[in-house]
Amino acid sequence: MRRIPIVLALLGALAVTGCSSSGGQTAQSAPPASSPAQAGSGAGFAVITHGAPGDSFWDVVKNGAEAAGKQYGVKVTYQGDGDPAKQSQLIDQAVSEKVDGIVVSMANPDALKEAIGKAVAAKIPVVTINSGADSSKAFGAITHVGQSEDVAGRGAGEQLKAAGVTKLLCVIHEAGNVGLDQRCKGAEQTLGGTVERLQVDVSNLADVTSKVTAKLQSDKQVNGVLGLNPAVAIAARDAIKDSGSQAKLGTFDLSGDVVDAIKAGEILFAVDQQQYLQGYLPITFLNLYKGNLNTVGGGLPVNTGPGFVTKDNAEQVAKLAEAGTR
Repeated sequence: MRRIPIVLALLGALAVTGCSSSGGQTAQSAPPASSPAQAGSGAGFAVITHGAPGDSFWDVVKNGAEAAGKQYGVKVTYQGDGDPAKQSQLIDQAVSEKVDGIVVSMANPDALKEAIGKAVAAKIPVVTINSGADSSKAFGAITHVGQSEDVAGRGAGEQLKAAGVTKLLCVIHEAGNVGLDQRCKGAEQTLGGTVERLQVDVSNLADVTSKVTAKLQSDKQVNGVLGLNPAVAIAARDAIKDSGSQAKLGTFDLSGDVVDAIKAGEILFAVDQQQYLQGYLPITFLNLYKGNLNTVGGGLPVNTGPGFVTKDNAEQVAKLAEAGTR
């Protein structure tokens, strides 16, 4: 329905400039259209994740969201809490503030279902990110942005198998996070060996090192470790050194320390889901939806990975990680 006035406006512009193939006049470009968000009153988008404050992974997501907000001239607020109940409260608060859109990660979809339902009922568009892709459409989100955890896990398993790993320790750092379990299951499918899960607490990295060290010392058959978080990967690296193990180490996600460890040969690879895009793209999609009713994905997730950072490309990625975009 919006196309008719646009077409009429363009025809009017052509008439004024007198464009023709024989008249010698050149058609002038129409003035640039305003960004979709400028079509309405001040847009405000809330980004609510399960990331703990100070988590380097989520800092990059935040950077992406804020960069998109700055580009489009829209207000973006970012909040994170690893407690699903508190995350739900943040969603409820955003609904009460009548924001123009909500971006939410769903590490524990069932715990957030009611809060997201309230947002959808209030006609607030929701974009889910990172975790919970399987529940996104059912909960009423307009799209999901992230990587396929299962596909990424299978890729990690293939990398570890090629390195000779036969018994793998998959370190889960957030209890109840469905995406983390999907990563371990994916690795299990392609490794061709044994995968054992170890539950740790990402907020206590010293304890992570201690628990991984103890496991490596008690089970000499473990010759591979898969971290699912950059900080956990560094803690696992220290555990491998402390235990005197020769276990191969891979990880999900990037940080400056992880890239340095890859360059030093201490970590084989990092599965890169390009989390900057998980902040940037949802703000772009919500901005387009608000001003132009555009939707993306057709009910399918918009994938941001996976890619792999290895010793071959770590130097290039290091510069981007320093800038806070990888």
